[in-house]
Parts: sequence; C-alpha cells; structure tokens
Amino acid sequence: MIRLLDVDRVFEVGEEPVYALKAVTLSMTAGTYASVMGPSGSGKSTLLNIIGLLDRPSRGKYLLEDVDTTHLSDDEQARVRREKIGFVFQFFHLVPRLTAAENIELPLILAGVNAGERKDRVREALTSLGIRGRSRHRPDQLSGGQRQRVAIARAVVMRPRIILADEPTGNLDRASGNEVIEILEELNRTGISLILVTHDPALGDRASRKIIMEDGEIVSDTLKN
Repeated sequence: MIRLLDVDRVFEVGEEPVYALKAVTLSMTAGTYASVMGPSGSGKSTLLNIIGLLDRPSRGKYLLEDVDTTHLSDDEQARVRREKIGFVFQFFHLVPRLTAAENIELPLILAGVNAGERKDRVREALTSLGIRGRSRHRPDQLSGGQRQRVAIARAVVMRPRIILADEPTGNLDRASGNEVIEILEELNRTGISLILVTHDPALGDRASRKIIMEDGEIVSDTLKN
C-alpha cells in the first residue's frame, strides 16, 4: 500500500544541505499499525509529511496503492490526500469559530459532498466518537480529550485508508490520552492503516510494528511477535 524507495528530503540551510530524510526505503501493507519513534530532529514528522502528501521527496519515489505520487500536480496530490488520508495532530488544528459538527463537516464541504450526505456522515462520526452531545460546542467549550475526538472524527469522516497521527496524546492527560489511543486502535481494527509518531515508549510498544529513526535514517524496523 505504502512504498518509499530511496527517499531523501533535503533542506538548504544557508549554503549547507541538511538531510531530514536520507535514503529511506519503507513498505507498509494495508491495515498496518506502526509507531515511528526517535529523538527530536530524527525525521519522524518529515516522514509523516511525505507519506501524507504534505511534502515531496527531494529524491526517490513514493508509491501509494501502486500510484507514483512523486510527480503528481499539487491539485492531484490534494485530491489523493483528501480521499485516502486522515490526519490527527498534537494541537488539534480545529477552527475556533466553528462548532464541533462544523469542524467535522469541513473536509466534506471541500470535497463537494452534497448536504444530505454531509449531515449523515457528520452524525455518524459524532456518534461513533461519543461526542454527539457536544456537536454544537466550539473548541474552547470542549476539554482536550473532546477536542481530540473531534479531530479524529474530522480525520475519518472522509473514510480514509490511512490515519497519520503525530503525537496525538501530547497535549492530553494520561486518561484522555489512553482513550484517544484506544479509539485510534479500534479504527485500525476496522482495516484502516495507523501510523503513529510518538516520543512515549509505552505508546510505541503498543503498535504491531515499531520504526526507530535517527538523523533522517531508519535504524530499526521490528515487528511484534
């Protein structure tokens, strides 16, 4: 499903090239549950951005479901990203003036889904995440755990094949964080691939596959027995 072939991501800092990713080759099948770990600056978020089509490799190829995304136009990448990939971030990235339901509906509006189907999908997402009673609340009226549930609902409302989660529990207390991880793991059990970036060893160990990065390279890639 996901194949990165000899991928570099290079940034110019002054006159010096800095490798955020260096010759990364990686394959993941559908339904994968993988954690990506490593120190700050190791390339974890850059890897996630490449997989999520938020960034492009400087060299190498990225194939998603056997489609070479490397040379797609910006509009084509945006369409693939919208249809196949959901994002969950540490800082939620909800629109402050919109209600929970309106935040969840936003990607459906951008995708041109008709109003009747949007209403049904939003209601389904609110119900499945246990926040239907908070549908008319704005983000500042929700707890951190509730805001992350809204963010997850927004991520899954387009029915993606992949969820990319970048430190999704980083701003939550332990109890709320555990609830969020359990929700993501339940989504994974339905067949959605889950790729989780985390600094927390306990969370990293929950995944069936653990990838360790250092200095832009994959130094360890292990499957749980």
